Amino acid sequence: MEIMSPLSFERTQSVAVLGGGPGGYEAALAAAQQGAEVTLVERAGVGGSAVITDVVPSKSLIATADAAVAISEASDLGVQLFARSDSGTPLKPEVAINLAAVNRRLLALARQQSDDMRAQLIEAGVRIISGHGRLDGPHAIIAATGPGGTDFDRVEADTLVVSVGASPRELPSAKPDGQRILTWTQLYDMKSLPEHLIVVGSGVTGAEFASAYMNLGAKVTLISSRDQVLPGEDADAAAVIEKVFKRGGMTVLSKCRAEKVERTDDGVVATLSDGRTVEGSHCLLAVGSIPNTADIGLEEAGIQLTESGHIQVNRVARTSVPNIYAAGDCTTFVPLASVAAMQGRQAVFHALGDTVIPLERRRITANIFTAPEIATVGQQQKDIESGLVNGYVHKLPLAANPRAKMMGVKDGFVKIIAREGSGTVIGGVIVAPRASELIYPIAIAVERRLTVDQVSRVFAVYPSLTGSITDAARAMHLVQRDEDPLA
Repeated sequence: MEIMSPLSFERTQSVAVLGGGPGGYEAALAAAQQGAEVTLVERAGVGGSAVITDVVPSKSLIATADAAVAISEASDLGVQLFARSDSGTPLKPEVAINLAAVNRRLLALARQQSDDMRAQLIEAGVRIISGHGRLDGPHAIIAATGPGGTDFDRVEADTLVVSVGASPRELPSAKPDGQRILTWTQLYDMKSLPEHLIVVGSGVTGAEFASAYMNLGAKVTLISSRDQVLPGEDADAAAVIEKVFKRGGMTVLSKCRAEKVERTDDGVVATLSDGRTVEGSHCLLAVGSIPNTADIGLEEAGIQLTESGHIQVNRVARTSVPNIYAAGDCTTFVPLASVAAMQGRQAVFHALGDTVIPLERRRITANIFTAPEIATVGQQQKDIESGLVNGYVHKLPLAANPRAKMMGVKDGFVKIIAREGSGTVIGGVIVAPRASELIYPIAIAVERRLTVDQVSRVFAVYPSLTGSITDAARAMHLVQRDEDPLA
């Protein structure tokens, strides 16, 4: 007679996920890997707006802009491009951007990524329902499917995960029309490079697109309501980016607010709060986002929302209803795709009884994909200056790095922030090409609480940009006052 373990009699847990963005995708995949019965309801496609209309296409556009800059600046490294005329004399070709082809490529890449993610879920055993979903109490999701949403599918589950994302914020005085006045999801319908792009908003999204279109060859005017671009980011990093923008020919209007944006016969005109006007061919509105939480049954299910409509969650992505979790830009946590993915996994781990380490903001690594990029992790210099943390800051310009000289890199720096006394690395900033890759060693140091001396003893390739990290850490040797038992 076969003796069955007590676990054999346990009922299989069920998980229903509303929204297939990074948070919902990871939640569904993790739940399936844990043996749960999983259903995902998604209206646009697996990957959500992050993959289909936001992160993947925008970063693909930025990669094209980086390639255009590399070609145009190749002559600084001694690489010259010439064509021959009929008479045999050399002609210097111009870099031309076929924006229609660029947009077709990046949207195809986004769709391919979405299809790959869908295939992974299906392979893992996740049931996918294509339709508009809403909560029906704390234990069910209703999905409107079929032509015109006339059919309905009700999914009951022990655990619900809400990951419905956010949409571009619109201004009543600057209504997007999808042709001349655009949100960042509408940019990819343009067939040619805008003659003059006005970007309203100098936060991360506005700065990234302003940088990309400037490097693609468009005239760009950036309207910022603050003293400098990228308000809230590291001040030194923002200063570098603003300098690069102005050197590249961008017009940066600081301490200005766009009161309204209107269509003209052949373009747009933005009216500023001081009465000035700016005329352009197109306008991008990058004034934040709003969570997609309205009218999907959250309040009726008992979920606590903020005044802005964001879902209140704790550090394991749990809402005010014990069996309902939420992940991504619709929540009160940091609006990053990587954070959404981590929230989705943690939500399922917590719900199904697996080990969970609550999220800490100090562990989150973020990147701004301007040229150069800005990557940050942990505590920042403003935290030291405000007295929030006792620590030291050391900044090392990339101009001193031999590999940077070889590559023709003129702008950027490595900044390390360490705790006073122990010398423990508690934060860092990198402004450089591919800063998104370079920040990882500092992120590991913050996560594992390494000291500057421990970081400095790790061998970096010579020459390499990562050498600036060990150089900066070595320069902070005296920050570590306590005796190192490993020395």
